[in-house]
Amino acid sequence: MIELNLVIIIILILLAFICEYVDSTLGMGYGTALAPILLLFGFKPLQIVPVILLSELITGLLAASLHHREGNVNLRFFKNGISHHLKIALILAACSIIGTIAAVFIAVNIPKFWLKMYIGCLVFVMGIIILITLNKKYSFSWSKITSLGLIASFNKGISGGGYGPVVMGGQILSGVESKNAVGITSLAEGLTCFVGIITYLLTVKNGIDWTLAPYIITGAVIAVPFSAKSVKRISVRNLKLAIAALTIFLGIITIVKTLSSLI
Repeated sequence: MIELNLVIIIILILLAFICEYVDSTLGMGYGTALAPILLLFGFKPLQIVPVILLSELITGLLAASLHHREGNVNLRFFKNGISHHLKIALILAACSIIGTIAAVFIAVNIPKFWLKMYIGCLVFVMGIIILITLNKKYSFSWSKITSLGLIASFNKGISGGGYGPVVMGGQILSGVESKNAVGITSLAEGLTCFVGIITYLLTVKNGIDWTLAPYIITGAVIAVPFSAKSVKRISVRNLKLAIAALTIFLGIITIVKTLSSLI
């Protein structure tokens, strides 16, 4: 593992800032991009995944609040109940209890190659579907929302990434507007990460190394206000197109990296 000098610390903060800006603007890309980069630096998975989960817990809740303030999503409580967007976020988060816990236990028993290939192919296909159906509107479906919540949280618990692409793509294909989906994803992902952190704390016997946490969290938190403003100003079509393109890209990168590990 590399030594954490001032240059490395600045790089870590910048990397977290860039990845979080993309994630809070397009609803995906933080853990999916940051985790493999930190692995290349020489950090171990158990140093990376819990820290990513902790930082996304903080930034997810912050981003949801700012997206709500900017009018990108409605996460209000009412006298007679809660908003439609908040209900979706809570359903996704509830699914995370099952998906994330299952993932943490299953991850140690299934070959990583097949897990990564599964995530890569799933994300790639969803991106293609969004692109092909760019001008099509879908009727809202609670069954689709529940299914994608389980799948996405499973991905998150295994790798620290793969949640945003599935939840964002799945919401759009389930009839949720792209701007609303960004804010919903931020809140749901934050709550999902809380479940993941608790599970890791209970299952990792020798304790978790939080060395990276201050720098990753700092960079990520700084990025959130900028992303909330960006989502407010971008057109719905352009946002959906960007989500599709990034989803396809992340899927391809995951597949290529997984296959290259065999060489």
